[in-house]
Amino acid sequence: MGSSSSLVPVASVLILLLCCSGLTTGTNAAAAGSGGLKLNYYSESCPRAEEMVREEVRRLYEEHGNTAVSWLRALFHDCAVKSCDASLLLDTDAAAAGVVSEKSSPRSFGMRNFKYVDAIKAALERACPGTVSCADLLALAARDGAAALGGPADVPVRTGRRDGTESFYADAERYIPNHNESVSAVLERFKAMGVDDAEGVVALLGAHSVGRVHCSNLVARLYPAVDGAMDPSYGAYLRGRCPTADASEESDTRDVAYARNDRVTPMVLDNMYHRNLLKGRGLLLVDQRLASDPRTAPFVRKMAADNAYFHERFADALVRMSENAPLTGDQGEVRKDCRFVNK
Repeated sequence: MGSSSSLVPVASVLILLLCCSGLTTGTNAAAAGSGGLKLNYYSESCPRAEEMVREEVRRLYEEHGNTAVSWLRALFHDCAVKSCDASLLLDTDAAAAGVVSEKSSPRSFGMRNFKYVDAIKAALERACPGTVSCADLLALAARDGAAALGGPADVPVRTGRRDGTESFYADAERYIPNHNESVSAVLERFKAMGVDDAEGVVALLGAHSVGRVHCSNLVARLYPAVDGAMDPSYGAYLRGRCPTADASEESDTRDVAYARNDRVTPMVLDNMYHRNLLKGRGLLLVDQRLASDPRTAPFVRKMAADNAYFHERFADALVRMSENAPLTGDQGEVRKDCRFVNK
């Protein structure tokens, strides 16, 4: 979500084990599947494309573990703003004079590791020039990043997306949920991405099981008093991580200091997130609200009790989100460099 994890934390504020029929329940997913996306889209044009992305994601994860979290957040931020079209990756002025990159939006605070997108794209370009889109790269990397973190494996991500030529900086603030949103607002925003059920939203927000949150998104729950919905001992720990709420102090470190989303299994994509919510240890306000809202609370309890169920629903919701209004066919282009439109 919006401003906290980096192309690491999922919040500066983010998914199988299912048979194919179970993955067509979302309306957006069904529409996209019949509109140009398909499994193994590159089987003839670039047979090793998906294997290469998987190899690069694994290599980068082994060298820099936080990159796996980055792929999840990058896909969320890209698909949340109108379309899964890699608009997130365009640099300022990359599309046209005066265009501002979505990466510079306040909602993208803390995102990083974009240089590793370039590394994966360069490998694909060496093997199959001008063939694999940056939008597909993001979708496949998110799938493989989730697997590297111990999440669902072999998620059937369809490919065939093409890259957009516009940046939507002005829309990022409107489309990407903030850390203190109401449950109603979050459900509406995810619905716009094709995840139109509370179960899928609770599953996708389980990505907050990994990564970290900057103190700037936490201090409102800690000062002047700890939020009553928070476990007191957890509040005391977070005050130690985020010792001040005063941004006017020179020593204030709210934009640098952070707390892990999950202190028990911080780099494992598991249901510890949901278990923590039931204990009053949700890090972000929007997270904790899921445990008390009647629309989402039953799914929090169910996922907290069954990690396999969480993985199954996460995988299904990830596929649906990844198919939000993709460009296909003759739309858009296949960028040679993910930071710039082709010339």
